[in-house]
Amino acid sequence: MIMNPAQDAFAALRYRDFSIVTINQFCLTLAILIQEIIVAYSLYQITKDPLTLGLIGLAEAIPFIALSLWGGYFADKLNKQSIMKVCLFFSFPLPLVLWWLFHNYDHGQISVNTLSWGIYAVIFALGTIRGFYNPSATSLKPFLIPRALYTNAATWTTIGWQSGVIIGPMLGGFMLAWLGRETSLLSVAVLLFICFCLISLLKKRTFPTMEHDNLWDSLSEGFRFIWKTKIVLWAISLDLVSVLFGGVIALLPIFAEDILKVGPEGLGYLRAAPSIGALITMIALTKFPPTHHAWRNMLLAVAGFGIFTLLFAFSNHVWLSLFALAMTGACDSISVVVRQTILQVYPPENMRGRVAAVNGMFVSSSNELGAFESGLAAKYLGTIAATVFGGCMTMAVVALSWIKTADLFKVDITHGHTESSDKP
Repeated sequence: MIMNPAQDAFAALRYRDFSIVTINQFCLTLAILIQEIIVAYSLYQITKDPLTLGLIGLAEAIPFIALSLWGGYFADKLNKQSIMKVCLFFSFPLPLVLWWLFHNYDHGQISVNTLSWGIYAVIFALGTIRGFYNPSATSLKPFLIPRALYTNAATWTTIGWQSGVIIGPMLGGFMLAWLGRETSLLSVAVLLFICFCLISLLKKRTFPTMEHDNLWDSLSEGFRFIWKTKIVLWAISLDLVSVLFGGVIALLPIFAEDILKVGPEGLGYLRAAPSIGALITMIALTKFPPTHHAWRNMLLAVAGFGIFTLLFAFSNHVWLSLFALAMTGACDSISVVVRQTILQVYPPENMRGRVAAVNGMFVSSSNELGAFESGLAAKYLGTIAATVFGGCMTMAVVALSWIKTADLFKVDITHGHTESSDKP
């Protein structure tokens, strides 16, 4: 018996290629997070400089921002699946380069300065790959499932990602503590190769072509669409600013090493905590999607993110810190599902790659730019003061958004195409 899609929590996963893409996302996230734990903790332990953590974020953000629009253009111009395969093929040797750098540093063959710049170069290369990979991966998903399942698919996409973010850091912290850097980095390379194999299994398909061949014309079309669609513009802006100032993730190695004194395993738990909160929330959202009063839910969720960031800043107890981080993840997951649904429903089919690219450029890169901001603030204000500043800025952004977007409280995002001409 076929269940009604509205009642079937697993509806999107019943489509083979969507399931493959979701598993791929899980493995990719696992690889990225294991690597992040290893690199961030090891580098901070070696340098004791908060700014090195910020520079990791900046090294990834620069190429990602510069190239993601091109990535969106190529995502709509060329075959999305082929782009993803090429990107994954070039990504899996990069952890081996990190392995070589740390190996040579441990044996006294290269200096701290050479190690740092080598790491930044690898992260820069990963940012370059992300700039092309992300728009293709994001804009592919709506082609794998019917429109009626977009919200369910967005939820499962986030569950796949959050599961990776839970297991990845904890596994990364454990492996770093017990197996060492080198074995851990080799496992990352293996995971990335598995991702390449998974994407190779997708059925070949064709995609709608762009109306314009000119790069700048087509990209400006994407910008114009976002600018004239108020709910899309504000969803992107809200997430961008709150993540830019509100994120504490980049500073967790400092909290683990110097404030809470819990070591690399503790860092794994701290890094995983937001995703544990998010995953529990996501499971609930498969049955109770936050699309009813969506905009109000999104604003309340981002406000909660700011409040629990402040709680984390003032906590000296590891369990309270873990709870506060888990709640930031729970709040963030609600806003993610709302924003993903908006970005899948509103753009026309032949523009999704460019809209995904613009969203990726601003929102995804805000994680890395936020890491740089956090590292810089921690260096000159102190770690706790930097975290308090971030939480306060997030609350201020929510207050402004609440005043400026009162008309969006009445919008039903499941019928977004009828609202796409609303002016900001």
